[in-house]
Amino acid sequence: MTVSAPVSTPKSRVLIVGAAGFIGQFVTEASIDSGRPTYLLVGSMSSCKAKIVKDLQDKGAVVLNGSMSDKELMEKILREHEIDIVISAAGGSIILDQLPLVEAIKAVGTVKRFLPSEFGHDVTRTDPVEPGLNMYNEKRKVRRLIEELGVPYTYICCNSIASWPYYDNHHPSQVLPPLDQFQIYGDGTVKAYFVAGSDIGKFTMRTVDDIRTLNKSVHFRPSCNFYNINELASLWEKKIGRTLPRITVTENDLLAAAAENRLPQSVVASFTHDIFIKGCQINFTIDGPHDIEVTDLYPDEQFRTLDDCFNDFALKINHKSTAADPITSLFNAATGA
Repeated sequence: MTVSAPVSTPKSRVLIVGAAGFIGQFVTEASIDSGRPTYLLVGSMSSCKAKIVKDLQDKGAVVLNGSMSDKELMEKILREHEIDIVISAAGGSIILDQLPLVEAIKAVGTVKRFLPSEFGHDVTRTDPVEPGLNMYNEKRKVRRLIEELGVPYTYICCNSIASWPYYDNHHPSQVLPPLDQFQIYGDGTVKAYFVAGSDIGKFTMRTVDDIRTLNKSVHFRPSCNFYNINELASLWEKKIGRTLPRITVTENDLLAAAAENRLPQSVVASFTHDIFIKGCQINFTIDGPHDIEVTDLYPDEQFRTLDDCFNDFALKINHKSTAADPITSLFNAATGA
C-alpha cells in the first residue's frame, strides 16, 4: 500500500487525560519528547499515581486540575491554553466521562484532533462476551457522539500489550511472564499482535498532526510481533533456558471466568477469549477508506520486538534474584533451581 507523505505541525499544544495510567504514561512521555507543549488533566488520585504525575511534571508537563466530565471547565481549559490536540487515555470505569469532553471540544471549535480512550481493539469490529462487551459499548457510544458532532478524530487500535497475557490478572503489564507453567488458551494457535508501551506512545504522537490519519482508525499490526500463545511460550523458554509445563485453559474456562463478573479480572478474561479463541485481531481486513496501518504510514520507523521486550523481563527476574541472593541468582534464573 502506498501512502502519501505526512503533513505535520510539530508544536501543537496537547492535553492528555489519564496520563498516570499505563498507556497514558507512554503517550505523555512521547508528547514531551516530541517538544510539544503538554498539559495533563488531573483529578483525585492515589499516592502512586500522584508520584507518576510529579515525575511527568518534572519532565516538562503542565498539570491542570479538573475532570473531563465538567463540560464548562473543559471549555475554559481548552480556550485558555489554546489546546490543539486532546488525547484521552482514561480507564475503563470513566469511559463515559468523555462525553462532556467531546461536547466541550465541539463547543470550543478550535481543537484540531481528539483521540478518545481506545488503545486496544477496534471496538466496532469485535464483540467480546460480557463484561468486556459493556466497556466496548461505552466506547462505541463515545465514537457515535464524536462522529455525530463532527469532531475531528483519530482512533488508535494498537491491539495487545507486549507481555505475557494473563487472563485472570488486572493488567498484563503488572506481572512478569511465568516461571512455573504456561496457560495456553485453546489449542494455542490463534495469533495476535503485541506492541510495546513505548511504541504505543511514539506512534500515537506521530499520528496526531498527520493529515493522513484524520478521521481514521490507525491499526498497529507489526509483522515482527505477530505471535500465537504457543510461540510466545517458546520465546520465553529460550529466555529462561528451560522448558515449562503447558496447561490448557479451554474456551469454557475463559467463559466461566468472564461470567463470574469479578472486576477487572472478568473483563480481562472476556478479552482473552475474544483474542485467543475468536481471533478478534485478525478476523477482518483493514483496507477500507477509514482504516490505515501504522507501518504503511511510517515504514522507516521500527517497532520494538517482542523478543527484546522478553529480554527486559528476563533481566528483571535476574535483578530480583540478585537482590535475594547475589551468589546463586543467575543460576536460579536460568534453571529454576
